[in-house]
Amino acid sequence: MTLDDAALERYARHIVLREIGGAGQVRLAAARIALVGAGGIGSPAIQYLAAAGVGTLVLIDDDHVDLGNLQRQTIFATDDVGAAKVDAAARAVARINPAVAVEPHRTRIFPANAASLVAGCDVVVDGSDNFATRLAVADACHAARVPLVSAAVAQFEGQLAVYRGWEAHLPCYRCLIGDDPNRDGTSCAEIGVLGAMAGVMGSLAALEAIRAVVPFGDDPAGRLLIADALAFRFRTVTVPKDPGCRCAA
Repeated sequence: MTLDDAALERYARHIVLREIGGAGQVRLAAARIALVGAGGIGSPAIQYLAAAGVGTLVLIDDDHVDLGNLQRQTIFATDDVGAAKVDAAARAVARINPAVAVEPHRTRIFPANAASLVAGCDVVVDGSDNFATRLAVADACHAARVPLVSAAVAQFEGQLAVYRGWEAHLPCYRCLIGDDPNRDGTSCAEIGVLGAMAGVMGSLAALEAIRAVVPFGDDPAGRLLIADALAFRFRTVTVPKDPGCRCAA
């Protein structure tokens, strides 16, 4: 694969980065990235990955756009209310970068279909809103040895981590949260979320998906990034591999 003159101009700010360059941009153009959820996390992640020239975006979401989404899900506009999120997001991707292919899947991801949905992907970004979905995605990524970028946001705080638990020294998602898919959780509708905070975490998720395709800087796997907008603070904590977890077997 080569970059034509239009691509060289479009991605010039990537190409001049020594850590990415032309070779890295070609790798992005050949990459296949899945996004589970086209909501507060997925929305900005989709936009930045499309702008970055990722070859194929696999969008997985069974929801429709409603008016309450528009406060933080910036890929959608008022005219999209009522449309399937994956269809509206696909139209937005076409406006941002027509060179990016989109595979929309208007479905919820379960253990029964997760493996087929992540098959062939170079990285998966999970911004879903419940633990059952997150565990299904994490297990499918672990089995397929696909890096998982997991991001979450609530109120004024966000969390982000990259998981490659099949590596002997690195944790999987279950090492962090355990095995209970029905553990208590709260929704944004119940507790609220600052829209811009979702944008921050979605953008960081896109950054880590790009890093998974074109490695640069320090490897983030094995660490959890916590962003606290109230305290104006970012911090990282180490996530150890749980010796009792199935990924350590």
